[in-house]
Amino acid sequence: MKNIFSFILIFTFGFFLAQIKKPIFWDDIQNFKKIDQQTAPPENAILLLGSSSFTKWQDVSDYFPGKTIINRGFGGSRLKDLNDYADDLLKPYHPKQIIIYCGENDLADNTHLKPETVVARYKEFYAKIRERFPMVQVDYISIKFSPSREHLWQKIKEVNSKISKFMKKEKNADYIDITQVMNDSNGNIRRDLFLDDMLHITPEGYRLWSSVMNPYIK
Repeated sequence: MKNIFSFILIFTFGFFLAQIKKPIFWDDIQNFKKIDQQTAPPENAILLLGSSSFTKWQDVSDYFPGKTIINRGFGGSRLKDLNDYADDLLKPYHPKQIIIYCGENDLADNTHLKPETVVARYKEFYAKIRERFPMVQVDYISIKFSPSREHLWQKIKEVNSKISKFMKKEKNADYIDITQVMNDSNGNIRRDLFLDDMLHITPEGYRLWSSVMNPYIK
């Protein structure tokens, strides 16, 4: 009888644990840990952190021959999430450079969010990087003007402008503007650089990004 009671207790406890909702992006972070356990991450690499624009850039190393790149972008992530998982995203690595593309989803998630809040989130994450890596090169890639999010373009301009000004004052830091290269000769956004969802970019879009990023790559 005692054994039956113990079994029921363990089963019930396990059931309730299974019902506990995992934090958002928990599985993505656990997957990164699994990858790092299987193969130790190289030192002095270029660490990419951010949202789906990095997640979908699976062949990023092909665009930067001879460079060692660790891609830790996870789709849908916001700067808020980079802050929440900062230890998991930074502690396992010893990079020589960190490149960030994030902030677009913060605005898309909450259309009432002020640009100042997004910038504050970025500064918070930047401070966490500096606490762990005082001298590592840190670069922020400007938020692209996705056609599917045209209603956010004005806020995106403000965020880009404010982060650009912040990064220019920092040591070992740069702001990488990819917005201009994604325009046509008339200054309009090239929609052909986007996939059908008008949010994520094509290989040609990534090629243009890499052409702008190359001079900044360590």
